[in-house]
Amino acid sequence: MSQQRVLVTGGSGFIAGHCILQLLELGYSVRTTVRSMVKESAVRAVLQDAGMVHQESLSFVAADLRSDDGWVAALADIDMVLHVASPVQPGAVTNENDLIVPAVDGTLRVLRAARDAGVQRVVLTSAFHAVSWGHKRGEHVFTESDWTILDGPGVDAYGKSKTLAERAAWDFMAAEPGRLELVTMLPVAVMGPVMGAEISGSNHLIQTMLNGGMTAFPNLFIPIVDVRDVATAHILAMTNPKAAGERFLLSNGAALAIRDIGAVLKAELGEAARNIPARSIPDMALRLIGLFNARVRPIVTDLGYAKKTSNQKATGVLGWTPRAPREAIAAAAHSMVEKGLLKPS
Repeated sequence: MSQQRVLVTGGSGFIAGHCILQLLELGYSVRTTVRSMVKESAVRAVLQDAGMVHQESLSFVAADLRSDDGWVAALADIDMVLHVASPVQPGAVTNENDLIVPAVDGTLRVLRAARDAGVQRVVLTSAFHAVSWGHKRGEHVFTESDWTILDGPGVDAYGKSKTLAERAAWDFMAAEPGRLELVTMLPVAVMGPVMGAEISGSNHLIQTMLNGGMTAFPNLFIPIVDVRDVATAHILAMTNPKAAGERFLLSNGAALAIRDIGAVLKAELGEAARNIPARSIPDMALRLIGLFNARVRPIVTDLGYAKKTSNQKATGVLGWTPRAPREAIAAAAHSMVEKGLLKPS
């Protein structure tokens, strides 16, 4: 059983929480950051509810991506880092720098502290948003070799933040040759079992559909990966010697039409999925809405477009074996029902 010490940033987050659960189960000593130590008890309670084992091997430290304070303490005696924390807010925002600045500065802050602490490897959670946005539509299969075109169509502030943060990380590594190694992970839409009362990532789509917030299906396609598999991939990337200096696209199969996601929910939940719509909204109607609605505008670019992805590198190099997207959808939905996170109707 390994006794290596791992720092997971943003311990209250969706992906981070699942990383912590798996690391503890594997016998690692885990430290995680929270913005304030006031949050420790709540985060521990969420992890305990999710089945945490070896909780005595988990410790907390206060550190914020927007400040240098706390990072020296966070990285002290740490062997590996999973840098998962980053602002998440797809779609329209008032000030894009509210996402971009903490994402970029926070990433560099963590890398500098890791370098100074003699950490062996940092695994950075980037996103598919840093790969496939801003490109012309077509039959191209997206891989780790692709980068989002920042001034291309459909690129929102979140996509910019993930792309610029990852670019900054690789630029840092190029300028700072030494012991520290970097790996970046590029998950597509992350769904799966909810932890606590917070619904994060693409699970919001499932919650919206089940709560009746989607009255008709837009003609959109979502590539999906299970959060548990994303966490496993991070740990594989942390431990595999061949992963150093590499990007890994975390996807699994063809993108699913939102209508098909609705069909999975109906099949899995029955009466609990009674709010799932039955009709679709025409593309032209959404395009017209997008002219006046800033939240709708970014998705218009992808109407009718199912992006193709390859996970060959992650499966081949890391030995990663992801679940089917249906399992992620079902697990997310069932956990919302079990935790009472859907509004009554």
